[in-house]
Amino acid sequence: MTEKQIHSAIRILRREAPKWDTPIVTLVAESSKSPFHVLISCILSLRTQDATTARASRRLFALAGTPGKMLKLPAKTIEKAIFPVGFYRTKAKNIRDICRTLEEKYSGEVPDDIDELLKLKGVGRKTANLVVTLGYRKPGICVDTHVHRISNRWGYVRTKNPKETEFALREKLPEQYWIEYNDLLVTFGQQLCRPISPMCSRCPVKKYCDRVGVAKSR
Repeated sequence: MTEKQIHSAIRILRREAPKWDTPIVTLVAESSKSPFHVLISCILSLRTQDATTARASRRLFALAGTPGKMLKLPAKTIEKAIFPVGFYRTKAKNIRDICRTLEEKYSGEVPDDIDELLKLKGVGRKTANLVVTLGYRKPGICVDTHVHRISNRWGYVRTKNPKETEFALREKLPEQYWIEYNDLLVTFGQQLCRPISPMCSRCPVKKYCDRVGVAKSR
């Protein structure tokens, strides 16, 4: 995929995206306008299906919607609220640790800087970028497995892991697309551009795709 073609591909995916399910963390950001809710829902979403994350987020935020209120909940209460998200016990502990740090070091506010966010327990680059982009609408590039896989499958970047992909995209992808890139590629990856046997016959951007690593498709 060339520099010129990425513009066409993004326009096409924008048009197609309303047909697909919106990622749960994006829905949380749109409904709550709270960087804290974005942060916690993103923590819950790791290794967990969106439907499970959505229910767990609603139960937890009904109990506590701020770091200060969350700290008043026993770990067991948080565990019960977020079950059955993946690694729910570890996540409950991390949520309390995060809230304690936010209260003690950031006056109860979620930082809007990636390097500061990475200091929080259990927060990696994917989560930090999501908080910056969805919580604060600041430029960032969130790279998960879908974004890494598809960007390489297109031939737009040639990288070995999500971290390399993020920094390659920061150099190459026009900044006007940074915030939306994750949402577009996640939904596209879930619906059509799947890891194994992608649905190339139905792909709206197949003419721009180099099909790197695609051995079998539908």
